[in-house]
Amino acid sequence: MSQPLRMTFSLFGGLLLLFTSLSLPAAGPIFTPAAPSVAASSYFLMDFDSSRILAEKDADKRVAPASLTKIMTAYVVFRELKAGHLTLDEKVTISQNAWETGGSKMFVEVNKQVRVEDLLQGMIIQSGNDASVALAEHVAGSEQTFATMMNEQASRLGMANSHFENATGLPSPNHYSSARDLALLAQAVIREFPEYYRWDSQKEFTYNGITQQNRNLLLWRDPSVDGLKTGFTDDAGYCMVASAKREDMRLISVVMGTASANARSNESQSLLNYGFRFFETHRLYEGGKPLAETRIRKGVTSKLAVGLAEDLYVTAPRKHFNELKAETQIDKGVFAPLNKGDTVGTLNISLTGETVANKPLVALDSVAEGGLFRRLYDAAIGFLEKE
Repeated sequence: MSQPLRMTFSLFGGLLLLFTSLSLPAAGPIFTPAAPSVAASSYFLMDFDSSRILAEKDADKRVAPASLTKIMTAYVVFRELKAGHLTLDEKVTISQNAWETGGSKMFVEVNKQVRVEDLLQGMIIQSGNDASVALAEHVAGSEQTFATMMNEQASRLGMANSHFENATGLPSPNHYSSARDLALLAQAVIREFPEYYRWDSQKEFTYNGITQQNRNLLLWRDPSVDGLKTGFTDDAGYCMVASAKREDMRLISVVMGTASANARSNESQSLLNYGFRFFETHRLYEGGKPLAETRIRKGVTSKLAVGLAEDLYVTAPRKHFNELKAETQIDKGVFAPLNKGDTVGTLNISLTGETVANKPLVALDSVAEGGLFRRLYDAAIGFLEKE
């Protein structure tokens, strides 16, 4: 069996330098301080761009998410907006059911018509349960049907330990999520809907003459924090999903089951500060750009540019980024016809021998099958190479 073609790189200052052998001196062990002690039943810290996990405890434990549920409610509504199924200016008639919903309120009135945009801000900034139910009923006809849509999106996003029964997060026996799942959800909101994510950093919102402040205290304490949501019920305790961006690095933190509103802010801040202090994230490669060139047989051309389908970001301990190594493994037998995006190898990024990222290398162009002479010639070359 033919072996894949291997090339090894060393990364200095984010630039790739080609080496013909693995003759680089071995790097010493890397010491990174442990994550701070976090007074929460579970927590999770990850880099937004690379998805590198920086700290976690019981991240897959199923817990009551309280109003963190509204991140998913907003996500479903955002998708409906993007699909053109509703607009921000569209009017929603407030039902008796929405008006009667307990807990935090936007203070909408029965039978009044309220714009979708106002309801979204009332839900995201004021944490209005009445706004959440009104949006769910408008989108899906009933909150129960809307919960089905929420669970469909949870499954699509890989939220393996989540199940939603309502749009508010009010206690329900089979309504749960996890710290890891909520981080994945926050990542999807920020990546897919930056135009709506801006509401998460809004400190207050006024509706019907009533001004309410965002419950995310970090918006006042840390200018790098720009989202996402807080929650509280007796079952859930005080919880928070937060995101912050400093320079070009964005982190997402989740804390569940803390003792107070101040505690959830303090613990979230502690996790974020830890991540920014001891790690750095950079884009190593741009998606769609050639990383290497390989031979393709039986095609209209004999050369094929290969690269990554998407940008590749890598997170590493600070001051150790230049110790990263990249190794490409390209399939030796690449044959036409080949479609753009087909996998033809792998790219492995390692640090002191430990893999930190592994991505498929793909064809950057489609290559049609060549003529009879080209096919016969390449077949003969292939036969000789096996000898």
